[in-house]
Amino acid sequence: MTHPGTIISVNKKSVTVQIESVSACAACQAHSRCGFAESKTKTLDIPLSCVSPDLRATLQTSDILPQTPVLVTIDTTHGLLAVLIAYLLPAILLLGVVIGLSLAGLPEWAVILLSLASLALYILLLVLFRQRIDNHFTLKVEKPTPNS
Repeated sequence: MTHPGTIISVNKKSVTVQIESVSACAACQAHSRCGFAESKTKTLDIPLSCVSPDLRATLQTSDILPQTPVLVTIDTTHGLLAVLIAYLLPAILLLGVVIGLSLAGLPEWAVILLSLASLALYILLLVLFRQRIDNHFTLKVEKPTPNS
């Protein structure tokens, strides 16, 4: 998965890149009339180790100016892992807890509270292991090719 972006700033350890995240329906012919298309500007702080060698050499010689166009890429398998962690696992957890507690005969209010508590615990675990999870996701920053 590749997103075009622009370099906002550069320091000794990282590059700050701004990308435009556009929803899939933004490419639709009717998106201007339906009002559901959305785009968000996101700012990513990417370590210099993830920058392509040719771009890193340019950064070190200080020839690069802010607003330089770049491509930010994440491996497809890492994108699927992110979807699994962010959407699929919490949905499975919630569904499993609701079904399990309902079959156990607990009242609805208890099922709801314990289901929400299980999601809160999942989010807490994500926060606690954030650094370890972040190490699995590496973004690559490179110069755009002339035909991209």
